[in-house]
Amino acid sequence: MANESTLKYPIILVHGIIAHDRCGFNKYWGRIPETLRETGAKVFFGNTDAWGVYESNAKILKTTIDKVLDKTKSEKVNILAHSKGGLDSRYFIWKYDYGGKVASLTTISTPHLGAELSDILYGKKIFHTRIAKKVLKILGKLYRDKNPDPFNLNYQLTTEYMKKFNNEVLPDDRVYYQVIYSTMKNSLDDPLFSYCYRRIKKINGDNDGFVSEASVKWGNNITKIEGRVSHGEILDYNMRELSGINILDIYKNIVNELRKKGF
Repeated sequence: MANESTLKYPIILVHGIIAHDRCGFNKYWGRIPETLRETGAKVFFGNTDAWGVYESNAKILKTTIDKVLDKTKSEKVNILAHSKGGLDSRYFIWKYDYGGKVASLTTISTPHLGAELSDILYGKKIFHTRIAKKVLKILGKLYRDKNPDPFNLNYQLTTEYMKKFNNEVLPDDRVYYQVIYSTMKNSLDDPLFSYCYRRIKKINGDNDGFVSEASVKWGNNITKIEGRVSHGEILDYNMRELSGINILDIYKNIVNELRKKGF
């Protein structure tokens, strides 16, 4: 008998930068994939590049989702995307007119209005030098990316570029979009994101150590996870409960709500 949380459509997990899920390397998502499968959901990975721009990652997503639809004999998929993965997914749906094949897109900690850290990097002269671009390209190769382009990726995440992106890459009426995000209370909440938290705090207020609260707010369905959860911790990378917050429950709730909507 199927679990009451079973979704009608399979889930595609789409990661952000500094991560990859190829060759069985999917610890980026902690215990989340296994937890979702325990609810009866069919879970797959997006296989996108860690340092790919929207255009190339969208093409990879199309290939992945076509394969999943064929394998599962399903009409649609549900996409759960973290950080820049949410922007890759938005672009993919728009570029390939896949609203008829994507039931929902849940973006988690996604910089929909641009990342302040990318603004800072793009403003550094050294970032634009030939040697810097070469080093960045090598970095992408180390992640086994198919089409690494860290320099242009960073530009695409700037607040300036995202204004253009949001004016052109419009939501598809056939897709249910929702935004999930969290914030840290202070720089001690997660040492890994401590420095970035302080920098963003001075520029644009509350943030999760990588994305500001102001930047995630896109669309009409926005949910804040109350507590002290960083950009990384929302992925269960510590695999533990945080100040009374069970990260896995966040994803179980996402699945339950999507199920109730018939997805």
